[in-house]
Amino acid sequence: MPSDPTPPFAGLTPDLVLDALDAVGIRGDGRLLALNSFENRVYQAWRDDAPPVVVKFYRPARWTDAQIAEEHEFTVELADAAVPSVAPLAIDGARLFEHLGFRYAVFARHGGRAPELERVDVLESLGRYLARLHTVGARRAFIERPALSVEAFGDDSRAYLVEHGFLPADLRAAWTQIVDLALAGVREVFAVAAPFATLRLHGDCHGGNVLWTDAGPHFVDFDDARMGPAMQDLWMLLSGDRASMEVQLASLLRGYRSFRDFDRRELALIEALRTLRLIHYSAWIARRWDDPAFPAAFPWFNTERYWQDRILELREQVALMDEAPLMPADA
Repeated sequence: MPSDPTPPFAGLTPDLVLDALDAVGIRGDGRLLALNSFENRVYQAWRDDAPPVVVKFYRPARWTDAQIAEEHEFTVELADAAVPSVAPLAIDGARLFEHLGFRYAVFARHGGRAPELERVDVLESLGRYLARLHTVGARRAFIERPALSVEAFGDDSRAYLVEHGFLPADLRAAWTQIVDLALAGVREVFAVAAPFATLRLHGDCHGGNVLWTDAGPHFVDFDDARMGPAMQDLWMLLSGDRASMEVQLASLLRGYRSFRDFDRRELALIEALRTLRLIHYSAWIARRWDDPAFPAAFPWFNTERYWQDRILELREQVALMDEAPLMPADA
């Protein structure tokens, strides 16, 4: 496995966090709370004379400044269009800052709770807001940020895991065989569903990235924003067995269609997109294994049992991609 003697966030001490805030005119009172984030480092910082802020330190070398700028511009566009998203604060005309080698942005603190995704009214509301988000996302394309593709999420992930020795020798052949079969299935599904439109997406729209209040949702953490099909921002809100997901999908699309047309060909993409995410997720953990936070958070990763479960999981996905697509319960 790869080994880097210098973890990516080495040196990001509480003093450095407070100094970085002070450098942009935000004086913290010394209290910091680490928020749930593995990819980046995110802290809530209290102030004596103003409400708390949230500061996000970007993982070194993941995104270029231009790619981060596109993320910021997208969230500002959304906020300007009254789509409830959390955009970084502009301080002296800038939104991305650097301090001692760490790039960071500052956000107003927004409270909220996880959405109750089993409720029809919540799903319909999320569908409406996602339609508005996609209307803004379709206005123009990302230039710097990547697209969701079979190559990036599937082929590159497979290659990384094989080339860096993460697979147990006795399971390597079984895993590579089922991954190759799964990726062939994804390509077939994409070909059958084509042509479908791509647009700027949230990219990682699961319940943990939606803050719910009595006024509705706020979308947070656009770190994975990229070009892709609209379905990418919908399918992660579904869970349970097929019948349950079809009921949930009906509620989402009922809200979505009240603001924006939905291409029914994208229904076929759900299990293909899920398959890509599963393969990419294993490679994401592997790529971050030199970050001490990852072995601590994912102690089960790279065990024999882990890879056995992934093989079974991908076999199920291959079978699901051969089935008829999910259909909204009221179709």
